Amino acid sequence: MINLGRSRSQPRYTRSMSLGGMDYADPKKKNNYVGKLLLVAVLTAICILLLKQSPNFNTPSQFSRHEQGVTHVLVTGGAGYIGSHAALRLLMDSHRVTIVDNLSRGNLGAIKVLQGLFPEPGRLQFIYADLGDSRVVNKIFSENAFDAVMHFAAVAYVGESTLDPLKYYHNITSNTLVVLEAMATHGVKTLIYSSTCATYGEPDKMPITESTTQVPINPYGKAKKMAEDIILDFHKNSNMAVMILRYFNVIGSDPEGRLGEAPRPELREHGRISGACFDAARGIIPGLKVRGTDYSTRDGTCIRDYIDVNDLVDAHVKALEKALPGKVGIYNVGTGKGRTVREFVDACMKATGAKIKVEFLERRPGDYAEVYSDPTKIREELNWTAKYTDLQQSLQTAWIWQKSHHNGYGVSSVYVSS
Repeated sequence: MINLGRSRSQPRYTRSMSLGGMDYADPKKKNNYVGKLLLVAVLTAICILLLKQSPNFNTPSQFSRHEQGVTHVLVTGGAGYIGSHAALRLLMDSHRVTIVDNLSRGNLGAIKVLQGLFPEPGRLQFIYADLGDSRVVNKIFSENAFDAVMHFAAVAYVGESTLDPLKYYHNITSNTLVVLEAMATHGVKTLIYSSTCATYGEPDKMPITESTTQVPINPYGKAKKMAEDIILDFHKNSNMAVMILRYFNVIGSDPEGRLGEAPRPELREHGRISGACFDAARGIIPGLKVRGTDYSTRDGTCIRDYIDVNDLVDAHVKALEKALPGKVGIYNVGTGKGRTVREFVDACMKATGAKIKVEFLERRPGDYAEVYSDPTKIREELNWTAKYTDLQQSLQTAWIWQKSHHNGYGVSSVYVSS
């Protein structure tokens, strides 16, 4: 018997109708499909309209192209003590600045200060990255049009370098090689390399000139000298402009109190004597430990050339201005006057107004008795002379920042991607 009834598996609203060998879809289903297409088209048009109204639509980043009259400087380690002060000066001088830092020693708070001071598009950008990753470094160079590199990024504690030398060779020597290779690959023609007087070791004759033999006695100094050697060897067959600045013990801070020094608490024992003095003055530590009282100096303690961070940054800026293609400049950046550790502690007590308990201990491994510079060459060739030479005044300026920043910048140094 033939079943003339409608199949239950083929309801009316889904079944196609056939006429003359042609199938016709259900009109309700067709209308629903067209409606969805129209909705997608309208939403797409709205998105395109909103994108076109954005100032960045189809507009390349200002950091990705060279601009007449604007020098775009990559500042490695720009979240650190010296690097952040250098970035501030470059920005004040109307340069375009890109900071690359992995924040292992730098402070995100310093970046936030700089971003707050220079919020205009195309002035400052911060890239969280590790210079040890060559793939990432090459990507940064490929996406940005750098005119020059100021290479500050480095771990920089003599005592720590004797305990963990491999960290220093990786961080200083290897990372400098990565940066140099990226510069060569992407045609960046100017390098300002921030080196150290530790490359000289313990010379027999004072003051130190640029021709003094380099015989470093600790891994920090050795790693920096290796980096210098790599740069100089590369330069023999390059038209790159290279400036190498070897500087001495850094003190002070921004006179307007915008930036300062805020080392990680766990590294305080390895840090600068100024940081230890301020910690003692604030009661963070019970007193100051002076290592070595039996050196052949006027009071038995080490002699150092203390350079204010503002003078140091000025030397780097002058080096950038005077850098010439195919030329190498090597300069000592110091005051030319040595001060003993005892003299430094006395100046710190006067600057802070605090009575600091001093404990005298044995020498620290890798330290040297006396180091101070002859700044004649940098004065004659770059027209640079240290201006902030009053030790107590530099310490007072830094102390003002320390007192108003009890927790450093008050921002975690750990970068969290948004």
